[in-house]
Amino acid sequence: MERLCAEVRLVGQDFDAAKEIGRTTAERAGWTFVEDGREPEIAEGAGTIALELCRWPEPLDSILVPLGNGALLAGVGQWMRTRSPQTRVIGVCAAGAPAMERSWRTSSLIVTETATTIADGIAVRVPVPEALQALRDVVDDIVLVEDSILLEAMRLVFKELGLLLEPAGAAGIAGVLLLRDQLRGQLVATPLCGGNIAPSLIPQVVSVA
Repeated sequence: MERLCAEVRLVGQDFDAAKEIGRTTAERAGWTFVEDGREPEIAEGAGTIALELCRWPEPLDSILVPLGNGALLAGVGQWMRTRSPQTRVIGVCAAGAPAMERSWRTSSLIVTETATTIADGIAVRVPVPEALQALRDVVDDIVLVEDSILLEAMRLVFKELGLLLEPAGAAGIAGVLLLRDQLRGQLVATPLCGGNIAPSLIPQVVSVA
């Protein structure tokens, strides 16, 4: 981002704290604050992943999508509901950051005090109400995966594909590992998205592989 002339500020103790500081900074400066999960255009862009997946010659039985603020899952889920309604759409959250899963399942906004997971890209404490509304009718289920399964998924992807994913980017594969028995025999898809891995995690992934 800095190479593209952006000013990068590292602030806040976690994902939502940084987002709130960004929101306040934008308000004071008169800037437009663009929030993942709130802006429909972001979800629409994410939905092009599902558009491409639907070009596969066989219909998908299930698709598992990492769930953070919700734009990715909302976009993919909306397209699949429209073009491939038989496909089961499953969101994947980190077990240490269950706010989105709890809020979706109870149809109420649930904020957690902490989000403790290696998957900082989906470590949501404060769900976006607009995202929850967008997910309501396009998601069949949301599962929680432990950090140990996220690491297992990262190792598997590195071993089989040579890709070094961040934990959030491997959440879909972690969901497949969690649900492997019920998904057995199905044609399953998941996006591998995100390579912003913390340097401290790299030895845990590469050395095992």
